Amino acid sequence: MKSIFCSLFFILFTFSSTAQKGEYIAASISDSLKENAEAVIRLNQIDIVIASQRSMKTKHKRVITVFNEKGLSAIDATEYYDKSVTVKNIEATVFDALGKEIKKIKRKDFRDQSVISGGTLFSESRYIYLDYTPVQYPFTLVYESEVETSTTAFIPKWLPLDNYYTSVEKSILNVTYPNNLGFKKKELHFSGFDVKKTKDTDTQLSYVATNILAQKREDYSPAFSDIFPCVMMGLESFHLEGVDGSATTWEAFGKWYADKILLGTIDLSDETKAKIKALVGTEKDPVKKAKIVYDYVQKKSRYVNIAIGIGGWKPMFANDVDRLGYGDCKALTNYTKALLEAVGVPSYNTILYGNIYKMNIDSDFVSMQGNHMILSIPNGDKYIWLECTSQDDPFGYQGTFTDDRDVLIIKPEGGVIVRTTIYDDKNNTQISKGNYALSDEGNLSGAIAIVSGGSQYSKKMGVEKMPPTDKEAHYKDYWDNINNLKINKSVFSNDKENVKFTEDVQINASNYGVISGSKMMFVVDAFNQYTGSIKRIRNRKSPLEIQRGYFDTDEIEINLPASFTIEFLPASFELKGKFGEYKTEIIKKENNKLLYKRSMLLNKGKYSAKEYDEYRLFMEQINRNDNAKIILTKN
Repeated sequence: MKSIFCSLFFILFTFSSTAQKGEYIAASISDSLKENAEAVIRLNQIDIVIASQRSMKTKHKRVITVFNEKGLSAIDATEYYDKSVTVKNIEATVFDALGKEIKKIKRKDFRDQSVISGGTLFSESRYIYLDYTPVQYPFTLVYESEVETSTTAFIPKWLPLDNYYTSVEKSILNVTYPNNLGFKKKELHFSGFDVKKTKDTDTQLSYVATNILAQKREDYSPAFSDIFPCVMMGLESFHLEGVDGSATTWEAFGKWYADKILLGTIDLSDETKAKIKALVGTEKDPVKKAKIVYDYVQKKSRYVNIAIGIGGWKPMFANDVDRLGYGDCKALTNYTKALLEAVGVPSYNTILYGNIYKMNIDSDFVSMQGNHMILSIPNGDKYIWLECTSQDDPFGYQGTFTDDRDVLIIKPEGGVIVRTTIYDDKNNTQISKGNYALSDEGNLSGAIAIVSGGSQYSKKMGVEKMPPTDKEAHYKDYWDNINNLKINKSVFSNDKENVKFTEDVQINASNYGVISGSKMMFVVDAFNQYTGSIKRIRNRKSPLEIQRGYFDTDEIEINLPASFTIEFLPASFELKGKFGEYKTEIIKKENNKLLYKRSMLLNKGKYSAKEYDEYRLFMEQINRNDNAKIILTKN
C-alpha cells in the first residue's frame, strides 16, 4: 500500500513539475509573437477591488519572457508608495529557457528608494523596484504584487499592450466595485486588436486581450496612448488623501477642487500685499498690472518639485512661497494668483498635461487628470496664460510644453475646459537674413541674423544661456552640413515684448567650396539646409502626425570669388501639396554676387498611414533641392 501511494505521489509530482516547466518554456511561444519582440508577456493579470470610497486594493501578476537586454525594461516590476499607499506584498521568481526555476526574489531583495528626480526638493513618495541582472537569455520572470491605498481618485488605466517591441499572449483586467460610487469607464482604440469585454455589471468589469503582436516604433507616429488599446476608469465619488471628492461634471469637479483643495492657500501677509501694491503703483490696466506681478515672481522665485502627501495636488501656502522663494508648479501658480488678487486682478489655477507632445485633458471623462499647473487670466473672451515655473518666459507666452491643448480652468463657480494658445503654422517663424563669401581656395566666411517667433521661439531662446562650449556644439550640430565650421562670434537679442529671439552669428569654414582642377563646386544653401531623411517604412501601420508646423524664410547674399565665373546655377524650384509649400530661387546681381531666396511652410496635421510615403517623398524633394550645387570655372 505504501509503495503504491509513493508511486502515485511521484507520478503526480512529476506531472505537476512538468506542467509548470511547460508553462514557462520559452520555445513554446508561437513564432508570430516572437516576431519583432524583445520580450513576450505570457500573462499580465490585474485585479482591482474597490471596497469603498476610501479603500482600493490592486493585485498584479505579470509573467514575462525576455529575449535580450532591450527587453528588460518590459519587466516593469515597480510599485510606488507613500503615507496613503501600502505595498502589502512584492516578489518575483526567475525561470530559465526550459522553465526551470533558478531564483526566488523576496521583498528584501528589491531596491527601495525615494522618488527624487531633477528639481525635487523633498518627497514622501518612495518606490520599490526589481533590479535584476540575468545570467542568460531568454529567461522568464513571474512578478507578483499587492498594493492597498485609501486614495480612489486615481484608478490606473488598463493598457493591454504597454510597450513597443513587446508582444502579449494574454492580458486580463478584473475590477470589482460598490454600485453606489458612480464607477465609469472609457474604452479607446480597441479596433484591430483582440480585446474582449467579458463582464460588465453594476459591480464588476472584466476584459481579456490575447495574442497582440509586438509593434514596431514608427517615426512621426502619434503618442503610444493615442493609438493602442486603453481603458480609462474613474469614480464619481472618490477619496484623495484625507479629502472626499465628487466628479460628476467638470463644473462640479472644479467647484470641489476650489472649495476643498485650494481654499485657504492664497493668504499673504499685509507687508507683502503692501509691497506688491506699491510696485504696481497707480497702474489701472489689469494686463499691465499682471505683467508687473509676473516679472516680480520670475525674479523672486525658483522652481523646485515638492511631493508630500496631498502636496501632489494641494499647493504650498502662498505665505510659505513668499518666505522661502521657491515652490513647484502648483505653489508658484498659486503664489502668483495671490499676488494678482492683492492688486485686484482675477486669475484661475489651470490643470493640464505638460509635455512637448500635445496631450489633452479628456473633456468627456470627468476624473483626476493632468500633471502640471499654470495660471490663466481672463482677458475679454480669451485668456492670458502664465507659466509660473519659468524665470525666462515672456509674459503670456506659451511654449511647446503647454500650447494647443485642452486644459481645465478652476473657477470659484466650477471647472471649465478651454483650449490653450494655438500658434498658426505661418506664425511659427524663422526669418533669416545673411551673407557669405567664398575665397579662391573655397573657404567660407559669413554672417547671419536669425529671428525666431511662435513655437520656434521656445526652441531657440535657451541658446543664449548656454556655456560657450555648448553654444559651439549647438551650432555645429545645427549647421552639420558645413564641415570645418568655426563660430567667430554670436550675439543674442531676446525681445520678450514681441516674443522674438534674434541670433547674430559670424562663422567661417575652410574648404566649403570643393575644388577640382579649374572648377569649384559648393552647395548654395549653407545656412538652412534640410539634411534629414525620412525612413522608408513598408506596410506602415500607424498614422502620420505632424504636431507643429512652421514657416521659414531665408534671404542670403552670396559673394563669389572674383577669379571664377559661373558655369552652372540651379534652376528655381517650387513645390506645393497637402504637407506644405517650398520655393527657392537664385537671382544674379552685379559684381559676382547672387541672392538666394528660400521659403518653406510645413503644415501640422494628422494623416493616414498610406500618406506617410507621400510625406517622405515630399521631404526628399526638399532635401535634394536644398543640396543643389553651383559650379564655378576659374577665369
